[in-house]
Amino acid sequence: MNKIGKNITVLVIIVLALLVIALILFYPKSSSGGAYLNSFAQCLSAKGAVMYGAYWCPHCQNEKAAFGSAFSYVNYVECTQETAKCNAAGVQGFPTWIFPDGRRFEGEQGLQKLAEESGCVLPAPSP
Repeated sequence: MNKIGKNITVLVIIVLALLVIALILFYPKSSSGGAYLNSFAQCLSAKGAVMYGAYWCPHCQNEKAAFGSAFSYVNYVECTQETAKCNAAGVQGFPTWIFPDGRRFEGEQGLQKLAEESGCVLPAPSP
């Protein structure tokens, strides 16, 4: 193979590698972004469940991330901004989930536990 042929081969390999990297980095992981959980989050809110948290709390961030875009439907109190509400609720750790019947769960719970405690149906992820 001559020098021009080798250069073209190397160039093609580099372009293909860059395309693969771009696809890995920028291709959406899930088209729904958590939208399949909208009904679950709405059910939690309808049943009066409230999550108390803080923006700097990694466990709160994990809990929010589990909901994806559906977290916008969750009753959430940011304790760094609404200190009086958190104090009135007796929140001492983050996250804290409080249900209207007085049940409270401190720490990261996960979607399955929240489904079990609330009676809300946790849908399966869409393919």
